[in-house]
Amino acid sequence: MSLIRKIHHVAYRCKDAKETVEWYVKHLKMDFVLAIAEDEVPSTKAADPYMHVFLDAGNGNILAFFELPTCAPMGRDENTPTWTQHLALEVDSVETMLQTKAELEAAGIEVVGPTDHTLFQSIYFFDPNGHRLELAANTATAEMNAKLDAVKWEMLNEWAETRRAPQHARWMHDGSYAYDKRTQA
Repeated sequence: MSLIRKIHHVAYRCKDAKETVEWYVKHLKMDFVLAIAEDEVPSTKAADPYMHVFLDAGNGNILAFFELPTCAPMGRDENTPTWTQHLALEVDSVETMLQTKAELEAAGIEVVGPTDHTLFQSIYFFDPNGHRLELAANTATAEMNAKLDAVKWEMLNEWAETRRAPQHARWMHDGSYAYDKRTQA
């Protein structure tokens, strides 16, 4: 049994708290649930004024942001590719994902995808702070999940030894799963 019940909140830095809240409310239909502002950080007692805003990401999941006006401008980890660090948010269907893609593009937001990951389809875009977001719609079957579950430790152990991509789940992106399903019909 896991020690963790759920993610209480995930916090990122933002350039402008008001702009960020308005963007997430408008484009991702999140509710703005809380704002906290202090001149001193409660945990460290550092004199560092901030605005901390919280948005409802559904099912008790909270996405939060800090605006830090006295700190140097936001940057990013230059040693990590931009596609790596991202926040993936689940939507209820591929149709919802595609409708949101159309709405984002109509608002002038560049969107990559949809990308078919076999288990889910995704679109990718950036918020006004430069954080990469992914909207994902699940498409996995119980068979697919079982197939991956059966090899997860073997894959991880092989990676730990070789630092090369194990091929156990290559079917997710090479099209062979769809091919296997057609030949079995």
